[in-house]
Amino acid sequence: MRRSKMSGKARQKASVFESEEPSSVDAKDELLDECESIWKQMEECQSKLTLIRAEPLTESDAKLTLLMMRMKALTVEFTQWQKKSPEIISTNPEVLLTLGKEELQKVKKDLEMVLSTVQSRNKKLKEDLEREQQWHDEQEKILDALKEIEKNMENEVVSHSKKRALQKLKDEILKVKAYKEELLNALGVFLEEHFPLPEEDGRAKKKKKKKSEEPDAQLITLHEILEILINKLLRTPHEPYVTINDSFWPPYIELLLRWGIALRHPEDPDRIRLEAFHQ
Repeated sequence: MRRSKMSGKARQKASVFESEEPSSVDAKDELLDECESIWKQMEECQSKLTLIRAEPLTESDAKLTLLMMRMKALTVEFTQWQKKSPEIISTNPEVLLTLGKEELQKVKKDLEMVLSTVQSRNKKLKEDLEREQQWHDEQEKILDALKEIEKNMENEVVSHSKKRALQKLKDEILKVKAYKEELLNALGVFLEEHFPLPEEDGRAKKKKKKKSEEPDAQLITLHEILEILINKLLRTPHEPYVTINDSFWPPYIELLLRWGIALRHPEDPDRIRLEAFHQ
């Protein structure tokens, strides 16, 4: 009675285990058992073939022949296995499902590992990209600042050069003006010394004027005549002629014309101009 009860419980446990999905260890064990059974069948077939082809030989010849036949059989089997594609040994769908799940789990772990590696590498690349972008932005800011500094320096150099040229021109003008004043003073001293007014020389008055006559115009010096001609030429170069009046002493006019210092107007002899020596 106990044995029947125990066998009933064992059968219940076996039925429960069969209804559940087999584990990977059980699936491997089952595959190994199937492989061993198939290998045993192959060994039995090989033994039968060897016994059928065996002939009465000596002990040494029999061993050699057996070894040769076994080598030929293994060679043929090896060739067949190379040509033959692998087949599924087990036909149990539960075993195949368990093994497939196990392989999928392995592939999943490998893919998760690859994904983690790729994500970490992408994260590092993103950080490097952000760092490079920040460096690029800083370099652009520095470049803009340098361009602005260069522009300001160019403007300062141009302004400084303009100021320096303007100051140099002003200095030259002052020098020219000073030289002009020096020349005019020297000319005035020379003319006053060598070309005085006729009244001062005592040669212009030869006859006394009557009281009823009007007094003559006040004569001007040769220095003043030259100043009038020079100013007229510089102020109105397009119309440099000066009209001769009574204040111009005729001998001085003739002196200027004779020495080519002054020129008469081609149509009006009462107008003269200074020769343009500066042109």
